[in-house]
Amino acid sequence: MKNLMVFVMLILSGTCMGTTTNLEDMKYLNADAFQLIGKGFEDTPTLYSRLPASLEGVTRPPVWSLSQNCSGLAIRFKTNSSAIAARWEVTGDVFMNHFTMTGIKGMDLYCLKDGQWQFVNSARPTGKETTAMIIQNMAGEMNEYMLYLPLYDGLRKLEIGVEPAALIEQAQVDSPKKGKPVVFYGTSITQGGCASRAGMSYPNILSRMMDKEIINLGFSGNGQLDLEVAEAMATIDASCFVIDCLPNVSVAQMNEKYARFIEIVRENNPETPILLVETILFPHRHFDQSVFTLLQDKNETLTRIYKEQKAKGDRKIYYQKADDLIGDDQEATVDGVHLTDLGFKHMAENLYPVIRKLIK
Repeated sequence: MKNLMVFVMLILSGTCMGTTTNLEDMKYLNADAFQLIGKGFEDTPTLYSRLPASLEGVTRPPVWSLSQNCSGLAIRFKTNSSAIAARWEVTGDVFMNHFTMTGIKGMDLYCLKDGQWQFVNSARPTGKETTAMIIQNMAGEMNEYMLYLPLYDGLRKLEIGVEPAALIEQAQVDSPKKGKPVVFYGTSITQGGCASRAGMSYPNILSRMMDKEIINLGFSGNGQLDLEVAEAMATIDASCFVIDCLPNVSVAQMNEKYARFIEIVRENNPETPILLVETILFPHRHFDQSVFTLLQDKNETLTRIYKEQKAKGDRKIYYQKADDLIGDDQEATVDGVHLTDLGFKHMAENLYPVIRKLIK
């Protein structure tokens, strides 16, 4: 029985018989040396932060804390190594009872094959510090890679491991294409809760579908129309702004701040499309009558705000209804609110034709 348990543990850890590379034999390079995509601001307190340093002490503490999570960021590189590993330390060692560790503080490796990004494997975390083999026994061909960073934790350090004799270089293919990114503002759902792994948040899925860089400004529980965040967003030369924050705001907050939030973004971006997204329709609304009424009130309020902005002459404002946005099978969530990979895939597939048309 003991030998059987050891064998099973070896399989689960990815180090069973037939593997050829040891983690200790890899050479590790600081990921800071390679291209970072998905970053909206240069003047951040750390390389992997998501808001400018000027907002520290200005925006609400939970927003600032969440901005240190890495959602939407990815490292681009190319290598001919037949094995790729990662060594990283997260800042918070976050744990949640409804969210996988690979989604919270793990990383996802993708490879560019025939012009499409293909999932390779996940870097599975073991704690605050992890060294993990992501993939091995590859052919040793030179390929372009993208490593998505943790959705719900920050990074203190990150190193990419390759075989000692392998080459690792800067990415040469511009994909997802940089410049004029699509900027997403919103809640835990925007940030990526509760994707099973980093590549499966809906903004990251859309980035691959559109072959377009995205900026993720989702703040779990705190997409509350903070006007200083709108001011920061307005400085990004975006191709489109997507505002998807209704699950975090009350109708009163919407009436107080939503129009002003739009106006702040619009002042610096008179011709940039702004897409307003209704709150997704939580499956338990079919049973909880108060939730049903709340969702209805929020979406009706957003419809009115949208019409008022149109009446004021905003020609570049658009609206996305929630109907079937996450599918109609009621199976798209972990807990009635936060999305599974299935829910995120539905959401990305429904938003794709809309956003593609806006940025084209």
